[in-house]
Order: sequence, then structure tokens, then C-alpha cells
Amino acid sequence: MRSINSRELKRRVELDGLQKTTEHLAEAIESRQLRPEEFSLRDLAEALIPDGSEWVRALDPCGGMALTESEGVNSTAFLNITGRIISAKIRDSYEQAAFKASKLVSVIPSRLSRERIPGVTRIQGSAMEVGEGMAYPNAGFGEEYVDTPETEKHGLIVPVTREAVFFDQTGLVLKRAAEVGETLGADREKRILDVILGIKNTYTRNGETFNTYYSAGDDGPWVNRIAGNELKDWANVDAAEQLFAEMCDKTTGEPILMNPNAVLVMPGKRFTAAQVFYPGNSVWSNGDGTQQVAMRNLFGDYSVQNSPYAYHRLIASGVTAQEAAKYWFIGDFKRAFAYIENWGLTVSRSSSLSEASFTQDILVRFKASERGVPAVLDPCCVICCTG
Repeated sequence: MRSINSRELKRRVELDGLQKTTEHLAEAIESRQLRPEEFSLRDLAEALIPDGSEWVRALDPCGGMALTESEGVNSTAFLNITGRIISAKIRDSYEQAAFKASKLVSVIPSRLSRERIPGVTRIQGSAMEVGEGMAYPNAGFGEEYVDTPETEKHGLIVPVTREAVFFDQTGLVLKRAAEVGETLGADREKRILDVILGIKNTYTRNGETFNTYYSAGDDGPWVNRIAGNELKDWANVDAAEQLFAEMCDKTTGEPILMNPNAVLVMPGKRFTAAQVFYPGNSVWSNGDGTQQVAMRNLFGDYSVQNSPYAYHRLIASGVTAQEAAKYWFIGDFKRAFAYIENWGLTVSRSSSLSEASFTQDILVRFKASERGVPAVLDPCCVICCTG
């Protein structure tokens, strides 16, 4: 329900001035003290544009004034606040909690369309003793490197038409903005999931491309896939953790140090995962009337996520629904995967004086875009388990 009307806004402009009022509104929207749904585009126009009521009436084709005759009016404050409202709505939908994979991976800012990430030379054996006056050994960048895929740009436009302001179709504009944010967020989520799930194999090390996951019989460079390990109880988690314990660095022969801290399951395993990983005691009654108590869960330090998107991406890749439901993943996702980001979600505004204003009655357009690509950094940090 809207809590701000044109009369209140006009009063605030009279008391504080247009610039201060605009700044206060922008800060309130940014801090979420005011929600986009509390605004009216028509009320904003009438309050923030000089002679705003006349400007709004000029939007009526029957009003006797062409729209172009009113375009000399300073509408900057109105457009700025409208942009803040639409941007907030887009961002809320883009960052919604349903997009689990986007929050599992790390984000690496980049100014390049492709990144070459150098590996760190590992020192064989133990740290060397350094004698008095002797030089310390160097541990620098070596020959090993990982190439990331080329980043891609994605975006959509939200138009604000003269009808949207004149008929006060604020709800419709916000709905379009939410759809834009959700569409861009879902697209990013699916691209990240395709890499996490091993549907799209992009891991390139030293110029050679590998699959993300290999089973013991695949004769791959590593083993991080366990078939027949459907999540049912603690033993399935233990099997994955034992595989982590077996992993060694090929250069030094030392165990690969990592901290498995997250689990991704399909929706059908949500409650099974909660029972396995929930860090509390369980008490239940047996058939003979006695009680049985389970000790505090040893796996309580894991973050457990379930994703309908992951389930449907597996099915879309050709995995049967029955088998897709049994997939689950465990490990340190932020070490294993990253989203290489040239820029995050950005909302920009078009000029109000454009061809679209005359040919399509579009007063202003807001473009939402982001550019990035998911990449595999170290596949040994996540294990894929199937049924």
C-alpha cells in the first residue's frame, strides 16, 4: 500500500527544497526504509517536476498539448527517483534467496574478457631450515595456470510509457522491473549450476580442458565423483569425506588441505539432508515403547542448500528424473568455483529525449545488465555423488 502521495511530496519540496527532498528519498530507497510499492509514478511526477500537474496533463493526447512541447521541463529529479525505485525492484528480484548457486560460489572482479589465473608453485618436502645469514627460499608463481571462459553480457530493458504515468500504472512498471531482475538472476543461476553440476565442462589447466568430475574407473587426473552414494545417512557423508582425505597434491604428495563446508542437494532430499546434517539431538519412540536418542550430529558445521533449479537443469541435460533426484554435492564451493565478473548488476537510464518518445510514447527506459561467466578453479574441492 502506498504511503507517499503528491501532497506530502510537494510539502516536503516546499520545506526542504527539491534537491534535499530528492536526496532524502534516494537514501530512504537505498536503505530500504521505503519500498518501491510505496510510490506512485504520477504522484512523483506531480511533486518533483516544476508545474508537475500540468506536465502530467500534457501526457493526455486529448489535452491539446504535444508531449514534445513539455519536454523542456526539468524532469531530472523525477527520473532519478523513478530510476532508484525501478533499480531497487530489479535488484531485489535478481538477488532473491531462491538463487542458491549464485551465493555458493566466489565472485572474482575482472577487467578482462578472459582470465589466466596462475597457480602457486608448491614447495616439495617440509619448510627448509634457514641458517644464519642465509637467503630464504622463494615460493613464487609457477608454470601451472587456469584459463577461464570468455565473459558474456546479459541484459534487458524496462520502458516507462506516458500511459504508465498518466494512468498511474506503477504496479505494472514494478512488475516488469521484477520480471527483468528475476529473468537475469535465473539466467545467471542456471549458468552457474551448469558448471557446478558438470553439465558444462570448462576447466582448462595449462591449456588442456578437463571434465569437472571423474569417477575411480574413468582414469582421470583426479577422482571426485562417487556413484552409488545416494544421501541416506551419515555413512554417505563419511564416504565423501574419506575421498577428500585420500586426495593428495601430485607435486608434493601431501594431502590437499581444504574445509568442506557446504552441501547442495535436490529438493526431494531436503528433509533427508536436514536429518543427516542438522546439529541437534533426535529422540523417537520404538515400537516396544522404549525411547531411542541420537547423539549430537557430527556434521553440524555444513551449510545445506537445496535447489529446484539444479534438479531441473540435470533433467534438461538428459538425466532421468529418478536419477537426478539422487544427485548431491559436497565440498568447499567457493574454492572450487567462481563467477568471473566484469560488472555486477547495473541499471542505467536512457535520455528522455529519444526517438522512442515520439514513436512509442516511451518517456524513459532503464537498462539492467551484467557481464560475467562461471568458471572452475579447483575441481578437487567438490565431490559429486549419485545414486
